[in-house]
This record gives sequence, C-alpha cells and structure tokens, in this order.
Amino acid sequence: MNMKQVVMPLLAMVLSVSAVNAQTAKDVFDKTQKITYLGIDFTKTKLIGDAAAKTDQIVDHNLKSINQKVVNESKKFDIAGAFKRDEVSTDIGPVNKRNDKIDPDKILSDNSDDYQALKPEDVTALVKGFDFGGKTGIGLLFVMEGVNKTKKEVSMFVTLIDLKAKKVLFTDRVTGPFNKIAFGFENTWLGGIANAIDNIEKKKYKEWKSSYGE
Repeated sequence: MNMKQVVMPLLAMVLSVSAVNAQTAKDVFDKTQKITYLGIDFTKTKLIGDAAAKTDQIVDHNLKSINQKVVNESKKFDIAGAFKRDEVSTDIGPVNKRNDKIDPDKILSDNSDDYQALKPEDVTALVKGFDFGGKTGIGLLFVMEGVNKTKKEVSMFVTLIDLKAKKVLFTDRVTGPFNKIAFGFENTWLGGIANAIDNIEKKKYKEWKSSYGE
C-alpha cells in the first residue's frame, strides 16, 4: 500500500468530521444548539450629536459597565428569550479587551451619515480579527455601529457566528429607540439596547427564521 492510499482516506475522514462539526445558519433556530452571547463590540461605534460626551470615561468605564449590566440583568435584556432558548452562555471577556483599546478621540461624530455607515462585510472583517479563546459552537455578537442622540436610538448588527471557523452565519442591522425617560448616559444607551433585543424577539427572529431556518 502506497502513501497516497493511506493519506487520502485519512484526509477524507478529517474533512468529514469538520463538516459535521461546522455550524450553519439553520442551527441558530435549533433550540438544542447552544448559543454563547459574546457581548457588545463598540470598536466601530460612532456617537452622533453628543458633543459634550466624556469619551475618556466612556472607554475607561462605561462600555465595560454596559456590557456587564446586559449580562447581569437578564430579565431586562432577555437575549435567551429573543432566541427562543431557556438560557444562553455568556463570555464577554474578549469583547471587553477589544473595547479597552478604543481611541476615545475617534468616537464622536457630527456627521449624520456616520450613524449607519457599516456594511455586512465590515462585520465579517471584524469577526475574522476576533479572538474567541478557542470556543466552538454558535456565538452571538452585537456590533454597535452607532448611538444617535439626535434620532434617539441605537443601531447595531446582530451577528451569529461559527466560533471555530470565525465565520459569520448571518448578520443583520437592528435598531432600538431610547426610552422616553432615562437618567444618565449609561441608562440611555441601555434603553436602546433593551429595545433592540425586544425588536429581535417580536419581529426579527421570525424574519430570520423564515430566511435562514427553513
């Protein structure tokens, strides 16, 4: 038996195992498939119409605090319910490390066109550069593209990922209005995030299932 006769079956076996383990968009809608919530990536975020914002404080404190509150207050930010799961795992460590490196001088913008400037391919590139710490399965990442104080809403790309392959299964823009009454900077942003998650549960999940889950 020559080497080719040994190597080819082994290669076929490896490729077969990889194909079995690969995640698909359809898996997102299989309730037996585990989802890991990865947090909110703010590295591409533009803050529109808020010239008085203290961007150093935003990077040094607020972004990490916002991510932690979304995880801690799971009833208010019902990510599991939005994706029809009893629970989701969470791992926001990698996203916090990325957010810590944001340049505070690049957050603010007076240009309204910067609010929804990201494209799906930008999200794909962001995911490719992510360190998921060896995790496998399905990841859920919110890529915040804009917080618009003038329009009073947030806009983010809800992104489902094959963690092992760093492959975007699908990504879609979801908006969330600020709450009419919100005290403080963090609560304003968090209100928009909560309403975006509510938008997923009431509308977007059904649309995505129709497009990717059938």
